[in-house]
Amino acid sequence: MSKRIVVDPITRIEGHLRIEADIESGKITDAYSSGTMVRLLEEILRGRDPRDAWAFVGRVCGVCTSIHSLTSVRCVEDALDIVIPPNAELVRNIMFCSQYMHDHVVHFYHLHAMDWVDVVNALKADPKKTSELAQSISKWPKSSPGYFSDIQTRVKKFVESGQLGIFANGYWGHPAYKLPAEVNLIGLAHYLEALEWQKEIVKIHAIFGGKNPHPNYLVGGMACAISMDDVSGINAERLAYVGQLLQQGKEFIEQVYIPDLMAIASFYKDWGAIGGGLGNYLVYGDLPTNGYRDPASYKFPGGAILNKDVSKVYDVDLRKEEEVQEFITHSWYEYKEGKDKGLHPWEGESKIKYTGPKPPFENLDTSKDYSYLKTPRWKGNAMEVGPLARMLVGYARGREDFKEVVDKALKDLDVPIAALFSTLGRTAARGLESVLTAQWGLEFFDQLITNIKNGDTRMAEMGKFDPATWPKTAKGVGHTEAPRGALAHWINIADEKIANYQLVVPTTWNASPRDNKGQMSAYESSLIGTPVADENQPLEIIRTIHSFDPCMACSVHIYDEDGKHISRISILGD
Repeated sequence: MSKRIVVDPITRIEGHLRIEADIESGKITDAYSSGTMVRLLEEILRGRDPRDAWAFVGRVCGVCTSIHSLTSVRCVEDALDIVIPPNAELVRNIMFCSQYMHDHVVHFYHLHAMDWVDVVNALKADPKKTSELAQSISKWPKSSPGYFSDIQTRVKKFVESGQLGIFANGYWGHPAYKLPAEVNLIGLAHYLEALEWQKEIVKIHAIFGGKNPHPNYLVGGMACAISMDDVSGINAERLAYVGQLLQQGKEFIEQVYIPDLMAIASFYKDWGAIGGGLGNYLVYGDLPTNGYRDPASYKFPGGAILNKDVSKVYDVDLRKEEEVQEFITHSWYEYKEGKDKGLHPWEGESKIKYTGPKPPFENLDTSKDYSYLKTPRWKGNAMEVGPLARMLVGYARGREDFKEVVDKALKDLDVPIAALFSTLGRTAARGLESVLTAQWGLEFFDQLITNIKNGDTRMAEMGKFDPATWPKTAKGVGHTEAPRGALAHWINIADEKIANYQLVVPTTWNASPRDNKGQMSAYESSLIGTPVADENQPLEIIRTIHSFDPCMACSVHIYDEDGKHISRISILGD
């Protein structure tokens, strides 16, 4: 007989996510993903000025900050037929790349690494052997025996006090942990080091966007003026600092993140056959090199792959009604024409109808509605979005930069390409695209400097900013590749106001409930067949779910009446 495990909430993510999984003979046979919170920004935006939408949607998330604002200004620019200047495109690209560098490093070390690294076991490591190992895989200067010994001393004080602080509630000592103590100590040391590094790279957003999180954007370009001798503008000193931060970020990724990723992955090759899931991948593409309207110029090419067939990449058109549709068959919403009809986002509706049990409850009735997430589909197919999708599409499109980093990683780990379709592949893909975006960020920076030297300082096109120049009605779509995957906003404008606004975000694609055909989405599908060694400590569930880097919302946590954080593992029935 199967047992149902409930993990609620999944921790080390953004927002609220509940997983219910049926386990039989030590493996997951069925799984359900439930988004248990809602904010309904679509309704908040209705009736507002389209030029202000970016400021509202930017608050969707404080971790992948800026990405929704970028998507928003693009959808308005598309609706109003605005083409931004090259420098504004370059600044947006630089901010995009720095966001990826920050987000992926934070995810690996602070949200996901502890699924593989045993913090307590790191105290058993020999600092001298740890130093030798670290120096054998990287030239990063902080690698002396004394450095690692000091890290042990800091953490030992937490352990001996019985208060692990930021490392509390881990499954330390779980049988699924495989790393030698020395590798655990390297991971722990760089966890702490990444905390310091990550606050530096975000300064790029503050320089170009005025602040971080939630930097400023502008319909028509960017709200920053290039003025080489003006202390209040983007001057020579600030541009030089941006170049320095990008270079430092590239060094951290190449000398810390990637060596750690490969070292850890080498002990978990079995996870190259676990957590694969759907086998369908969707990418919108981004980082234009010849303007946003030229998808062929994107550094991240767009496309769709079905059934793991990398010999064929399908084109994607976000304007066609039959391509992207959202269903609510098992969602706490209602549509005017019923729950089994899919709607293209330009026709989208966002009316909540909660029919679930009254909290607190033991389990959801998953035969009915069980999530606040809608269920998006591409041509009727459930699709995975995110780093793995991007790396696969780039590889399948024959892009040499993608093939170079992917082939090297496969060779270094001595695993076949099939290993990419897995939890391990998903985690590795995030690191590999960090290498690419670190390189691209410097390329865009050099292009910006060249443009400025050639006398081009334009940062905005304001010819259609005045609503008096707008048509009576207009509609547009803006897309990007958020760190977590394909993101698009659709807008309908009428009488100078937002008539309808729909966001279809990466985690909606991946974490959504079943559709009207009973098809699972990525989270649910990826858990099927996953082994679980200890039902009371389902580390394996956490590993696969974290490999997607869930973002249900921005920095939301649940606490009880005594101020204690709630995280519950329940085993229901036999």
